[in-house]
Amino acid sequence: MSKKIELLAPAGDLEKLKIAVLYGADAVYLGGTSFGLRAKAKNFDEEQMKEGVEFAHAHGAKVYVTCNIFAHNEDFAELPAYAKFLKEINVDAVLVADPGVFSVIRETVPDLDIHISTQANNTNYHTALFWQKLGAKRIVMARELSAREIKGIHDNIPEDLEIESFVHGAMCISYSGRCLLSNYLTGRDANKGACSHPCRWEYFVTEKTRPNEYMPIVEDERGTFIFNSKDLCMIEFIPQLVEAGIYSFKIEGRIKTSYYVGTVVNAYRQAIDDYLNDPLLYEQRKPYYLEQVSKASYRGFTTGFYFGKPSDKEQIYTTSSYIRTYDFVGMVLDYDKEKGLALIEQRNKFVKGDEIEFMRHNGEFFKFNVEEMYDEAMQPVTQAPHPQQKLWVRVPQSVEAFDMMRREAAENA
Repeated sequence: MSKKIELLAPAGDLEKLKIAVLYGADAVYLGGTSFGLRAKAKNFDEEQMKEGVEFAHAHGAKVYVTCNIFAHNEDFAELPAYAKFLKEINVDAVLVADPGVFSVIRETVPDLDIHISTQANNTNYHTALFWQKLGAKRIVMARELSAREIKGIHDNIPEDLEIESFVHGAMCISYSGRCLLSNYLTGRDANKGACSHPCRWEYFVTEKTRPNEYMPIVEDERGTFIFNSKDLCMIEFIPQLVEAGIYSFKIEGRIKTSYYVGTVVNAYRQAIDDYLNDPLLYEQRKPYYLEQVSKASYRGFTTGFYFGKPSDKEQIYTTSSYIRTYDFVGMVLDYDKEKGLALIEQRNKFVKGDEIEFMRHNGEFFKFNVEEMYDEAMQPVTQAPHPQQKLWVRVPQSVEAFDMMRREAAENA
């Protein structure tokens, strides 16, 4: 099997971009300080974006930049200059939802590829053909489509018009992310990148003549989280995604951690490669892939709309908390081969004696017990309690920058 699949990963900041690329992404999507829908992500200033593009291209990966706000008149003043900047630093494509933004970018930098964002509600092949005739190179499917519907779109569009679809990550309760709850309850515009995620909050109902009597929608002492969807996970259904004609497998998560990005990207990279090289091996290893993505925090898993409309079982009614089985405790900054010591930046507390698993981007994972650790002055220490504390840890195998340390969460140990 030789069909190419693109693994597309989120990059909320420069570190996450590097993690995504090193752990196996073929492409990353990111936002600048304007025009994108993830204002709470750290995002990229111009120098960081330029560095990110250079890093990705040096490792054979592509960079797509989000320009997918629904623009107001005042938003267009800086757009032409921004589009020219993106072209100058060799960004591979921009994601657009607004026809006005599309037209300005197309007119300003006609040879910059444009992808149509899921925010544009792409639910049929006529819409896809409309955008293709205007010059779009890729259509990102609305999340509300089934695999059968996506195949119907694929079969009615030109082969060179690519289909991208979300395969993993948080699901939005509102149609293709077009939510009014955030605006109404907090004054923060979901479609200008400032969503406050009120769909994850706890809700009750009241009866008009009893305004102070709050009743859970589901009888439970903790209330109910009626809009709280499980996370999408399609790692066990790659053949069905390929059959539907999806070219780019998109992972959600620009405001997730570097550990989340590395963990999920690595698992999908293995699954995709196994499927393309040996479909039987892929089938045999499905439990392993699912175990790996489950080592990043999640809300339970669902297949979303791919195999039919979601039922009540796709929602979580009792909590908005994540399931977390592993803690991300450190990132490798450097490695002293002669001394066998790794310079670690602490991300969560760990102590001498802990069993640690090294998640490597260029080699097999391995576990070991922390027996020696030193501060930056090479004084022995027994714990790493301070956020982003730098210390040296003796490891039994060589490691590289951006390898990550994790341990089983205390409640699961």
